[in-house]
Amino acid sequence: MDPVPSDTLISLWADVVGSGMVRDVVRNGRLSEERDEEIARYLSSSWADRWIGEADLLVDMAHVLMLQEQGIIEASHARALLRELVRLYEEGLPEAVFDPDFEDIHAGIESYLTGMIGTEAGGRLHVGRSRNDEVATCLRLRLRDELLALADEVVGLREALISTASDHVTSVMPGFTHMQHAQPTTLAHHLLAYAAAFERDTARLFDAYGRVNRSPLGAAAFASTGYPISRESTAVRLGFSGLLVNSMDAVSARDFALETLAALAVLMTTASRLAEELVIWSSPLVGFVVLDDRYCSTSSIMPQKKNPDTLELLRARSASVSGELVAALGIVKGLPQAYNRDLQQLSPHLWRGVGETRSSVRILKGVVETARFMTERMAAEAGGGGSTATELADRLVREFGLPFRTAHHVVARAVREGRLDADGLEEAGRETGGLSLASRGLDQGWVEQALDPLESVLVRRNPGGPAPEAVEEQRDELASRAARDRDFLAHERRRVDRAIGGLIQAAREVTE
Repeated sequence: MDPVPSDTLISLWADVVGSGMVRDVVRNGRLSEERDEEIARYLSSSWADRWIGEADLLVDMAHVLMLQEQGIIEASHARALLRELVRLYEEGLPEAVFDPDFEDIHAGIESYLTGMIGTEAGGRLHVGRSRNDEVATCLRLRLRDELLALADEVVGLREALISTASDHVTSVMPGFTHMQHAQPTTLAHHLLAYAAAFERDTARLFDAYGRVNRSPLGAAAFASTGYPISRESTAVRLGFSGLLVNSMDAVSARDFALETLAALAVLMTTASRLAEELVIWSSPLVGFVVLDDRYCSTSSIMPQKKNPDTLELLRARSASVSGELVAALGIVKGLPQAYNRDLQQLSPHLWRGVGETRSSVRILKGVVETARFMTERMAAEAGGGGSTATELADRLVREFGLPFRTAHHVVARAVREGRLDADGLEEAGRETGGLSLASRGLDQGWVEQALDPLESVLVRRNPGGPAPEAVEEQRDELASRAARDRDFLAHERRRVDRAIGGLIQAAREVTE
């Protein structure tokens, strides 16, 4: 008789699961009463488990290979298990393993394997481990990949800001404090401020990654196991950089998730600030930028409207990610050692935070790359609101030797009187301290030069300032560090890919 094709077996197994005739293999034995649908769905983590399905298969492969190498299970049982695990990895998990009748994907996969290859082999998958260390390992594996991908996307956003800034080194614009004209700056200086902030956000992701990429596998429920397992072997095969040594800490620690969510919340706050400025700048009242149509919507009733909807939603999603952090902190804060089922509820907050952040970073990068900045409009506003008054006061200090506070009072009085010209300053000087500025060389030409926004920018050459040479130095340093971060990401991705590729190859070799 010809063997039944595997896809036919999977279909039959899924039908049996759907009929309720197959029970969760974890539940069998200790518990007898069937659950009703509401309880089953309440306990199930099926939605969040979709994030870790592939990771679970990798963990299973590494664990089975280790069990065989350590002589804990026979080669024939390892071969049967790995054959199905490799096939599932290559073809994808059947939908039935996510059925809410299974408390989680771990039970779903083990039940599937038992149904496909029998209890004699399938029932040995879970030797020497618990779902506690298994899920902790799966979370770290998937989160490791997400952190690398997100960091790569944030570097891309930094590069977009740096590239755009390079085109606007001398594009003068107003700088603001308290949402009022403050001092002139340049568009490049403004954009590089965000590039610097996102660089720190990248560093926080890297810091979190270093603590995420450690293996809890082999800790079992919390007290380790009496089997002669090799935790080091599974850690190396899965590409971890080391072990979480204490077995109780290994299964119960979720600070790696909290740290990641904290980094995401800070990152999204930076993104929201940039989004807010672009929303304000795109308003016809300001007119500093025209956003690409693909990132905007229109009104259902007002045909003239072009609304910056994607950026508005990004602001809101920043709040959502902060909410995921707060919820996760609330879940963990009252938990004793070691594992508690409350931790299952943390995972959806983690994955929502990751998903919202990654999509937001991609959107923001596209907005920056396609935006048209209205530099003439910016230049026209650069000197508005008396924004060059500070430079005027500074020149009174530098060129005429006045104390800064005296110069500040002279210029402030002239501003208050609405006479920011040579005559107004002369009068303000006499009223402030009996000063004759004209006798020191002040005339209308001197005042106009001092009030020129570009002149105000050019003189600010100190490191980090808006003068072109200072901005170009910032740009080059930021670009160099972005390239450094890209190199780290590429190196780490290659290292992880080599480990996972070696794991899959080793699993295949056992089945040949």
